[in-house]
Amino acid sequence: MIERNRHLDMLRELISYNPVVAVLGARQVGKTTLARIIEDDWEGESHYFDLESIDDVVRLDDPQFALSSLNGLVVLDEIQNRPDLFSTLRVLADRPNLPARFLILGSASPDLLQQGSETLAGRIAFHQLTGFSLDEITLPEFNKLWLRGRFPRAFTAANDKRSFRWLSDFIRTFLERDLPRFGNSAPNLLLHRFWPMLAHYHGQVLNSSELARAFGISYRTVQKYLDLLEATFMVRSLRPWHANIGKRLVKSPKIYIRDSGLVHSLLRISSREELETHPKVGASWEGFMLENLIQVMGLEEQQCFFWATHTGAEIDLVVEEASGLRGFEFKRTSAPKLTRSMHNALEDLKLKSIDVIHAGDNTYPLHQKVRAVSSKEILNAF
Repeated sequence: MIERNRHLDMLRELISYNPVVAVLGARQVGKTTLARIIEDDWEGESHYFDLESIDDVVRLDDPQFALSSLNGLVVLDEIQNRPDLFSTLRVLADRPNLPARFLILGSASPDLLQQGSETLAGRIAFHQLTGFSLDEITLPEFNKLWLRGRFPRAFTAANDKRSFRWLSDFIRTFLERDLPRFGNSAPNLLLHRFWPMLAHYHGQVLNSSELARAFGISYRTVQKYLDLLEATFMVRSLRPWHANIGKRLVKSPKIYIRDSGLVHSLLRISSREELETHPKVGASWEGFMLENLIQVMGLEEQQCFFWATHTGAEIDLVVEEASGLRGFEFKRTSAPKLTRSMHNALEDLKLKSIDVIHAGDNTYPLHQKVRAVSSKEILNAF
């Protein structure tokens, strides 16, 4: 079992001073496993409710009655199935002396769980759980993580073939069972065609109108599907950074499927050999490193952008910090070079620095404000 101590330590800290803590993330990233570990270590009473279990749902038929008498730690798993519980949790979180702490697990973002963010304001802390990241594996497992992705069961499968099969089954279950629970009424056949098409846009600026024409649906419907995939942690929509620099800027978002294993499954890539020769290998590596860098640096969604002009200048990731803007490029090469785009970005955006994450072994300067950083060293570089 791979230890997830960083997440466990953060959750224990959050629970110590918040009446309600929400662990949010895609299905099958390990939320329940972490909650069980915390429950096992809890000193005192603990109670677990699985909101996909008929028995537990029946127990919560009258949530105020069922929960108000409980002390210690109360875990509510798959909270998106019972958003009505948030009003009850608000009342229970305001009791004096806090006889119970609530750990709630969900497979949707706070924006999708609007009742949670509205009725529990000031009472709830959110922690996003992703699949495995580079700080949780060993260096020799780097390429395995890239190929199989970060879902624990895909990464730890006995071999690549079983990992690929698990990912294929996950995609089918997610599209046919999970998305409809969030109000999605699209035909299964359309979604099974839409998501692989989206994989071909991975790492590219989105053309929603082109997608709409390809499927014979409206632009608004495309946006609805994308919003839902983003809210369920499947897709990252990287917003463009706008700057008043007198140049025509790209204004549409870049789209990434967050898990590299899902990208490869959707593209029917089942082995390292197939990946190395696939036309999307560069985009796959870019998305994989982008997600890991965001985790390593602890970045929030609202800090992350990309920048591109219609003349071709581009920076893969622009990070907004209190002290200014930082740029990041992802190059699957062992010898990255200083480019005209980097010069333009330094001048136009007044970037503090640019780090070029590359596939080679060494970290070294390319310019006074630009350095090449080995992907093997990002845990120590940031």
